Amino acid sequence: MADNLPTEFDVIIIGTGLPESILAAACSRSGQRVLHVDSRSYYGGNWASFSFSGLLSWLKEYQQNNDIGEESTVAWQDLIHETEEAITLRKKDETIQHTEAFCYASQDVEDDAEEIGALQKNPSSGVSSTFTEVLDSACLPEESQSSYFNSDEMPAKHTQKSAREISLEITDVDESVEKEKYCEDKTCIHTVSDKDGVKDESTSTVEDNANQPNRNRITYSNIVKEGRRFNIDLVSKLLYSQGSLIDLLIKSDVSRYVEFKNVTRILAFREGKVEQVPCSRADVFNSKELTMVEKRILMKFLTFCLEYEQHPDEYQAFRQCSFSEYLKTKKLTPNLQHFVLHSIAMTSESSCTTIDGLNATKNFLQCLGRFGNTPFLFPLYGQGEIPQCFCRMCAVFGGIYCLRHNVQCFVVDKESGRCKAIIDHFGQRINAKYFIVEDSYLSEETCLNVQYKQISRAVLITDKSILKTDSDQQTSILIVPPAEPGACAVRVTELCSSTMTCMKDTYLVHLTCSSSKTAREDLESVVEKLFTPYADTEINKEELTKPRLLWALYFNMRDSSGISRSSYNGLPSNVYVCSGPDCGLGNEHAVKQAETLFQEIFPSEEFCPPPPNPEDIIFDGDDKQPEVPGNNNTIIAKLESSEESKNLESPEKHLQN
Repeated sequence: MADNLPTEFDVIIIGTGLPESILAAACSRSGQRVLHVDSRSYYGGNWASFSFSGLLSWLKEYQQNNDIGEESTVAWQDLIHETEEAITLRKKDETIQHTEAFCYASQDVEDDAEEIGALQKNPSSGVSSTFTEVLDSACLPEESQSSYFNSDEMPAKHTQKSAREISLEITDVDESVEKEKYCEDKTCIHTVSDKDGVKDESTSTVEDNANQPNRNRITYSNIVKEGRRFNIDLVSKLLYSQGSLIDLLIKSDVSRYVEFKNVTRILAFREGKVEQVPCSRADVFNSKELTMVEKRILMKFLTFCLEYEQHPDEYQAFRQCSFSEYLKTKKLTPNLQHFVLHSIAMTSESSCTTIDGLNATKNFLQCLGRFGNTPFLFPLYGQGEIPQCFCRMCAVFGGIYCLRHNVQCFVVDKESGRCKAIIDHFGQRINAKYFIVEDSYLSEETCLNVQYKQISRAVLITDKSILKTDSDQQTSILIVPPAEPGACAVRVTELCSSTMTCMKDTYLVHLTCSSSKTAREDLESVVEKLFTPYADTEINKEELTKPRLLWALYFNMRDSSGISRSSYNGLPSNVYVCSGPDCGLGNEHAVKQAETLFQEIFPSEEFCPPPPNPEDIIFDGDDKQPEVPGNNNTIIAKLESSEESKNLESPEKHLQN
């Protein structure tokens, strides 16, 4: 059990975010004894994905965070020797702030579905409701002990995939497939009025307008009933098809545990309208948005960007200029400048230099055509799958995992200044050579001189796509330019039900930008441009063309990327810090950080090498060689294109296409 762990490890890792999980897999794969713990009840930290009810439980936890008393823990002071000192860790996660949830969908009072979560009325009504009752009958029981397993017991969420190890798979998926979520502490909440604690339907939801034209009527109760079909990411990211994370997944063979879907469209927001951006040569010449002259100019410029480093004379004079200023000198029309800046380079007008813009454009173009007509892939069931895949690899090679397991302090030797052990909430003293910790666990004293950035996030559930086409299964990315100079652009990712992240006839929309205010203040204007609140009573014909907004959540997330080690106070030399999610679109920062830290700790070891052939594995004392789980039932990768899906022999073969 978790209260009787081994006392000696090579590496102890605190937090199960993406960089920590990659490091855990790399360390375990290189033969290190790894203990991987997390105080949360789910994998991924701020990289996690939740079902709808799981998200509302997570939301309730953060809204009540300030009122939660400290858990009873074993006193650790007596376990510190005279030659040692302790560095305490933070007891509460303070990386999420300014959470606000709004329900716009109507609620069918006669429906028997149980209602869960925090609802607020349409913000214009000025009425909000609060969390009160917990409906245990509709929830999974929460374990009181820490979850504990070793290489013989896989992470809970992956038990479904253990029988079918999956190669890097780009495929369409039947929307009827339902995935069980891993979070075991889902809490169901009634919404009640402020008076007498009596439930009041009139203040918990927004009534729909009976005069609105007929559409598929989706109520809040429908969303609750189909809650397990949602897999809602806390952080919105995509994978570049030629990016470092894809390469790492294939190299380490972790790709067998996860499947992907192509992002099918790149969109642009210009003059109040959403348009599709041509990406490939065929798209450019088939586009009706561009004139023939514009098509030729665009193709010439994109060809130059692919080999811009070979023509330094073309941009040397503009190295100190912004990329937007440089584009104006290339005879690009305003229409083309907008497409290149916001939808291809995906940069801001003010902060992006010419070199950064050319490099971003080149990276975009190099990723085209590898797995589809856009550079991006999205993991089925959400971004939260990726950290768990690396956790699974760590467990396969002997790593031990404990969820709901709090670490109270680091034990530091005064003479050497190195960390010797941790003390957990059971009072166990566990020794190790190296320690890796996610930034959010460090105390205020340790982070006193750290200046954090913030990310503004919004999660929306809508009833149709922001750009309607013949197919209702489009996965899209859109960059909305800032309304004012100096402000940040907003990245919008729209996911359809075939990504296994939302129920049928709905779309899951993620909005992300760097914070200047609260998330709602930063993002609400963009939401109003693209969507119509479901219950608006005064809607003109133009508004009817917009998707209806059914449910919305706003929150701010800490961005701890880019912080130097010297910013932390009193950090022992063998304690290494991983950052949380950054604001970027890809996962390159997390992969680079994990690889850099691994090479610093184990400079002579290869980072996440390919796994050995199962037939070559010999276990001491075993006459019979064990099989690698799922090895006999591997699904060969399939590549989805706009025309057809092709079977491939191995993940490595995709890279050569």
